[in-house]
Amino acid sequence: MTTSEIIIFIIQLLGSLALFLFGMTYMSEALQRLAGEKLRSILAKFTSNRIKAILTGTLVTSAIQSSSATTVMVVSFVNAGLLKLSNAIGVIMGANIGTTITGWIIAFLGIKYDIPSIPIIGLGFIFMLFKNKRTKNLGEFLVGFGLLFLGLTFLKETIGAIDFANNATILSLFSNVGIVEGNHIGYAYILFFVLIGTILTIILQSSSAMMALTMLLCAQGAIPSNIAFEVAVALVLGENIGTTITANLAAFVGNSSAKRAARSHLIFNVIGVLWILFVFRPFVFGVDYVATAMEGVSPYTSNAAIPIALSLFHTFFNIINTSVLAWFIPQIEKLSSLLVKNTKEEDDEIFKLTYINAGIMRTGELELESAKKEIQVFAKRISRMFDFIPQLLEIKDTKKYHDLLKRTEHYEDIADKMEFEIANYLTKISNDGLGSESAMRIGGLLRIVDNLESIGDQNFQLAKMIYNKNEQNISFTPEMQNNLSKMFNLVKESINIMENNLQKNYVDVEIEDALKKEIEINEYRNILRNNHIDNLENKTYNYQTGIIYSGMYALLEKIGDHTINISEALVNAKHTKDNSITSSTISTTDID
Repeated sequence: MTTSEIIIFIIQLLGSLALFLFGMTYMSEALQRLAGEKLRSILAKFTSNRIKAILTGTLVTSAIQSSSATTVMVVSFVNAGLLKLSNAIGVIMGANIGTTITGWIIAFLGIKYDIPSIPIIGLGFIFMLFKNKRTKNLGEFLVGFGLLFLGLTFLKETIGAIDFANNATILSLFSNVGIVEGNHIGYAYILFFVLIGTILTIILQSSSAMMALTMLLCAQGAIPSNIAFEVAVALVLGENIGTTITANLAAFVGNSSAKRAARSHLIFNVIGVLWILFVFRPFVFGVDYVATAMEGVSPYTSNAAIPIALSLFHTFFNIINTSVLAWFIPQIEKLSSLLVKNTKEEDDEIFKLTYINAGIMRTGELELESAKKEIQVFAKRISRMFDFIPQLLEIKDTKKYHDLLKRTEHYEDIADKMEFEIANYLTKISNDGLGSESAMRIGGLLRIVDNLESIGDQNFQLAKMIYNKNEQNISFTPEMQNNLSKMFNLVKESINIMENNLQKNYVDVEIEDALKKEIEINEYRNILRNNHIDNLENKTYNYQTGIIYSGMYALLEKIGDHTINISEALVNAKHTKDNSITSSTISTTDID
């Protein structure tokens, strides 16, 4: 091949791969939209044990045709605290089984038989013109499906245009591959091709694309027939390792739990490749036996039989690997925890539900007790978040300021998640046929959760005001700073009263202190407001400074309103007959 021919070949190969990858991504995203929130619901709920988790991972990946999408979703769920690491590992194992479906689709519909891509794309385009969202998503799926196989067709044509069997360049490339005996390559070369498969999959960031490329290279004779099957198997093993890069990239910006989930994926796949290398020859012989029985010809003697044989190998390997390593999920979890340590800050700020579990429902008042304890944890988080705000006003060091601002945003995200999870839990138990007193308590707890989340929102709004103040180089006068400091102290006292009431038995809750503090906050807010109007008239500070200043003390007063709402909800609940829910002392270790 001349230099220009090589350049044209590489460009056409890359273009065909790009079209294949685009089609795969477009199809997978359309399938995810078609499934809607059901996918997320399934991942969050149906993973309570290793068997369910594995089956869920298999079914979800089979449905959306992308193990990368499944693992990225799993990593995001672990990052959000909605999925335990042990359950996440089970889902990832199942995803490895589910992704084998893609290999069979490529082997049968893309290589063995030709799919009419253009009519499928045309039909999909027609569906995309409809206004109905589901019909439109179906159209996008068909377009993605058609583009995937159109890219595969171009790949076949690009690779098929070269007479690999008689090409001196290609033959010389494989001439140094050591043959042990017959059609078997040495273990050093098996390891070499595992490495090649890993690197190429990391570059492409798609095991499906690499699988398709491997099948086509073998089927078109790009790899000499005497070594093609074992080279292809080694490449597929490398693809299993390389595909873990997607989850690890997704976890890069996540917390330690997310990183552990991604590392678990890598650990699982690497262990699988290691043990299969010890039984490489007998395992491949077994696949050859089954493939020969299916196709009537051995992949060792016919390159055309390799795509089906590779699909068999991929499926057998992942099913056996999952079946064996599923019993070692706790050990994989421990190893990933050793590889990824929590920072001191993350130990304190990783979101997870401490007392309730959306997948495990108990009965009667035990559910209410768990919910109330979780709300106590929620209140502790909100109180801690509030403490960040006056610090943001005082910090002079730029790095410390931005770090604390980022933590405040993280806490706001935690507050949103806790509100959703606790409210969802309370809504579910309200359908359990509980008595009228319990129903009243649930209503009160829902009100408390809503107000706690609102305090989190107001905290974040205060943080954003401080950010805008700093961005605009606005400075408060010493008097303004002292006024805000006093307002912060009053509101903090109100939050402390709220927290104290949440810790008590319902019958012990009193509202007098909360009401006194509410009146004190409102009266001081009125003083600040009147002084602010006078200062604007006297031009003590400019209008823009006044806007941020008045906005801050107004938001602080709103937080005081939410704290009194919570105490009122508790007082309303005290009039029920059941006083069994006792206060519980929550140590700092309970606040994650």
